[in-house]
Amino acid sequence: MIVRKNNYAFSIMREAGKRLASIFQEISKKLKEGITTQELDLFIENKLQASGLYSQCKGYGYPPFPGSACISINDVIVHGIPSSQKLKQGDLVKVDICASYNGYCADMARSYFVGEAPSDKANLLVAVAYKSLDAGIDRVRVGNRISDISFAIQSTVEAQGFGVVRDFAGHGIGKKMHEDPEIVNFGAPDKGPIIEVGMAFALEPMITLGDYVVAMDDDKWTARTVDGSLAAHVEDTVIVTDNGSEIITRL
Repeated sequence: MIVRKNNYAFSIMREAGKRLASIFQEISKKLKEGITTQELDLFIENKLQASGLYSQCKGYGYPPFPGSACISINDVIVHGIPSSQKLKQGDLVKVDICASYNGYCADMARSYFVGEAPSDKANLLVAVAYKSLDAGIDRVRVGNRISDISFAIQSTVEAQGFGVVRDFAGHGIGKKMHEDPEIVNFGAPDKGPIIEVGMAFALEPMITLGDYVVAMDDDKWTARTVDGSLAAHVEDTVIVTDNGSEIITRL
């Protein structure tokens, strides 16, 4: 069941998104060669607490996710567990955080390079991930269907020859991190629920330089490309209001 939010709920979600986006501005400055992903996660945890936000990642699922953020490097697509791994020049780092404020959530992910991108192709991969996210957001319009978002993302990605991950998806969001509907990043248009005022979505393209097939690590969280190719992941939270769609995780 898709839970539609009222104006009060949206006002809280806006504040959650604003505070989370502000933290991401600081994260980008911390991505230096030599920092561990565990150190980065602790920095994020402290920033969340100082901002009155609560990580929805930490303790989620089974086995319980140990970090306040998912930090995924290079061929890891999503759900990378913070560790003693040190960042290196050219690493492609994906940071994904869902946080709540006064009982409502905002979800956001960004892809960064440590220093310069290792190749023009890698740079294009990230650029296309952001472009596909914008294409999906553009289809968040009252009267459209959920799969119109999916189709826009897939079309944008595959036009550049990149792969679209099938194993994970975007989702509804509100009081819970994951709500209905599921929003996959591929598929034909004009299918699924009709978009209405009061809905809120977390859209998150996950795309690959090579094969989109996923391999899972033994920790049951870390999802990486089966062929070891680079992966990019970006995400924004979008609400549907009387005035149209609104991205609440961008300042």
